[in-house]
Amino acid sequence: MTRISDQISINDQEIQYEAVRSSGPGGQHVNKVSTAVVLKYPVSPQHYPDWFIRRLKKAAGRQMSKDGKIIIKAQNYRSQALNKKTAFDRLVTLFTNAAKRPKPRKKSKVPKKAIESRLKNKKIRSQKKQLRKSPDRDNE
Repeated sequence: MTRISDQISINDQEIQYEAVRSSGPGGQHVNKVSTAVVLKYPVSPQHYPDWFIRRLKKAAGRQMSKDGKIIIKAQNYRSQALNKKTAFDRLVTLFTNAAKRPKPRKKSKVPKKAIESRLKNKKIRSQKKQLRKSPDRDNE
């Protein structure tokens, strides 16, 4: 059991690891050895709160299947053990990011000084434009 927060933890017994052949360069070694690891972890609604599952779906994106399984493929290393550790670390990171609740946004207030200076500048601009106008016939 890996603890993420007080409400959220990962059950290590439910994680399924599958060794597959890695893609990309590597010559004949890549064709013979299954070093890439695919981690599958079912996220059941009974074990996690709704807010967490919503945030996890958003954070995981394509890594979460429609039936609620998180699928992570790790193939960075030529060692299966390192790839397995990398996949697990990515799962922990994903859960940690989803467990963090964002700070609520506080509505900012426009300072009085800014309002005053804006109105002052408007008045100055208005006066400039008034001076540009040709004088009225009535005033002559």
